[in-house]
Amino acid sequence: MGTEIYDIPFRRMDGSATSLAQVLDGHRDDVVLVVNVASRCGLTPQYAALEELQERYRERGFTVVGFPSNQFLQELGSNEAIADFCSTTYGVTFPVMDRIRVNGRRTAPLYELLKKTADASGHEGRIRWNFEKFLVLPGGTVQRYEPRTVPDDPAIVEQIEAHLPR
Repeated sequence: MGTEIYDIPFRRMDGSATSLAQVLDGHRDDVVLVVNVASRCGLTPQYAALEELQERYRERGFTVVGFPSNQFLQELGSNEAIADFCSTTYGVTFPVMDRIRVNGRRTAPLYELLKKTADASGHEGRIRWNFEKFLVLPGGTVQRYEPRTVPDDPAIVEQIEAHLPR
């Protein structure tokens, strides 16, 4: 995938433009877990494990980045409502961005690139559901995990730990 992944623009909740490079303060050797999130999904409790990972590895150069999407009709109606839900229900401290489209004609450019990566079962392309995970390793290598794979699954944690400084 390469380093171009860091420069693809997207928007913060306040509407300002940003990119993974900016979210990471230019630290392209950090590890990022990109997740399309939703507030009213059966998988929404994964927010707790995402926040635990953020807290556990933040100081070593790890960041979760959430991208709300209503493509499965399970997200709240405004960024303000999403931010309030994330903060009050799960104590989320990781960055949650502006709502995006993860499939279809108006797919966000970041997701166009991410979806080219296959998961362990060989699935690439279309996002199947909320909480599909993309682990971006230093240098822009991406690993994909299906929605039901919990954020603290040993396969994900092993990759995070293997690519962060001690």
